[in-house]
Order: sequence, then C-alpha cells, then structure tokens
Amino acid sequence: MTATETIRAYYDAFNAGDMDAFLALLTDDVEHDINQGERQTGKAAFAKFMDHMNRCYKETLTDMVIMGAGDTRGAAEFIVNGQYLATDEGLPEAKGQTYKLPAGAFFELRDGKVARITNYYNLNDWIAQVNA
Repeated sequence: MTATETIRAYYDAFNAGDMDAFLALLTDDVEHDINQGERQTGKAAFAKFMDHMNRCYKETLTDMVIMGAGDTRGAAEFIVNGQYLATDEGLPEAKGQTYKLPAGAFFELRDGKVARITNYYNLNDWIAQVNA
C-alpha cells in the first residue's frame, strides 16, 4: 500500500471503531508522539492509550485531507468531532460536552504499516470548548 492508502485505512478503521483493524495497521515497535505529551513505543502501549481515549472520548474524524510521499511518509489534516464522556486526569470535568477541533498528524510508514505517528491539535481550543 502507498502511504496515502495506509493512512486512509488507519482512519477508516478509527472512524468505524474497529480497534482490531486499527491496531493491525501498526508496526510492533510503533512510536506514538502524543499531542503535548510524551512519546510512547510499542503496539501494546498504543492499545492501552486507545482504551483510555475510547473510555473518555467519542470521536469521529471528518473533512480528511491525506498527503502521501511515496511509501514511507504522509500527513493528514482533519476535523475531530467529539464528545467528552469521562473526566480525563488533569482536564476539565466531563459532562458530555461536544467539541469540533482542527487536528493533524504526521506519519512514518514501514512495510505498509504505521511506524510513527505524531498528532497535533490545539489543547487550549479544546479546553475552551468543553468549558463553554
């Protein structure tokens, strides 16, 4: 698969809530740069992160634009349409608030799988929306 095809499959699985298909698109040693956070390494760490995210947030990504560079690099820009379900540590209290947030991600791919993903969104914008 090209970078664009892999990234499209990654986000299609995310939007479908198909965590098995989503995680299958990662290398075992995937590096995940969390927005304004740490780098986590490994598919098990990524799965744990996603379990946490799916407990606290319900999100669908729309207005997707995917840019690929051959088979090894890519990026995506999209809108996160979400609902804040459960209070996340260090963040405002969850009360079912909804939010709409521009976001993006950079990818490194290896053998048709995601080897690194770096996510970015404006945390202050998100906080302002859930506190409104």
